[in-house]
Amino acid sequence: MASKRAIDWPAGAEALAKAIPKARLDVRAAGAAEFADGTWAVAFSGGSDSLALLLLVWAHWPERRKRVVALHFNHRLRGRTATADAAFCAKVCAALGVRFETGEWQNPPRGASEAQAREARLAFFRRAMKRRRSTCLLLGHQQDDIIETQLMRLGRGSGTGGLAAPRPVQSMPGGQVFVRPLLTLKKGELMAALLRAGAPWREDATNDGDSYLRNRMRKSVVPAWVAAHRDRDAFAGAALARERLEEDDEAMEVWRREIAPVTADGRLNVHGLAGRPRGLVRRALQAWLVAQPLAGDLSRAGFDELLTAVKAGRPTRFSLGRAGFAVIRRGWLGFEGSIPRPSGP
Repeated sequence: MASKRAIDWPAGAEALAKAIPKARLDVRAAGAAEFADGTWAVAFSGGSDSLALLLLVWAHWPERRKRVVALHFNHRLRGRTATADAAFCAKVCAALGVRFETGEWQNPPRGASEAQAREARLAFFRRAMKRRRSTCLLLGHQQDDIIETQLMRLGRGSGTGGLAAPRPVQSMPGGQVFVRPLLTLKKGELMAALLRAGAPWREDATNDGDSYLRNRMRKSVVPAWVAAHRDRDAFAGAALARERLEEDDEAMEVWRREIAPVTADGRLNVHGLAGRPRGLVRRALQAWLVAQPLAGDLSRAGFDELLTAVKAGRPTRFSLGRAGFAVIRRGWLGFEGSIPRPSGP
């Protein structure tokens, strides 16, 4: 929804901040951002969500304006339209006096998947943040994203960790943290507030297609699911469910670390898991596998087979690919590398 008329972006930001005061933003996300030192990085595509986020950050934290950088990634999948998106974002940032950095996907694969595009975008964000010594990335996810993510992950059998996404505060490798202040707001509410503030945004035409699962959820499944609830606010309900799932996931993780931590040498105390719920044993095994850099990827069936062995505590030697084996011996689960075969006669 771009506009050709001149836009007073600072005035639009102030108007948006009046419509959406700081108290309406996610408290945990706002607190985590304020706690972070140095530069705040804001993911800025030019769409309604990211535009609202940048304008609200600019208006609600005037003392941080000189330490904000907007990061825009061009996937190079939409030709001139994508170039125009980058130009729009640069113009908004110039009007606000916000630093702007853009990156491009150098060799996008033909028929790139949503996951590939997301990983390329996140890799750019991480690189840019590292260069600027930024530890905090603000993202524009909102309540509609919660429903879409939950439905997508239900379809692939995710547990509490997956269903608790997107989280207001998400710790990432290398000490970086991703924060999402808009999870308390609906997309429709953000768009209406932007219109009233005279702040047009860019529309991504690919969102109208059905190539990606998220688009199919957004166009067909979510509207029907929300309409079926009639007198209930399904968006708020999904947000509350996400919050409770996150609480349960955090509680389970604390319990797991208390009774079955992975030792410094990469072993897991199987005796300590005796009689514990299968879900806790599953979590402990997942943590152990993450700590094994040489282990290959396990199929779902293979993981469940190893999980059954760990739950039973029985001696086991289970292949984890060409690099080695998961071995249960004397009540401990450890990794043993394969012994190379001698070469020659």
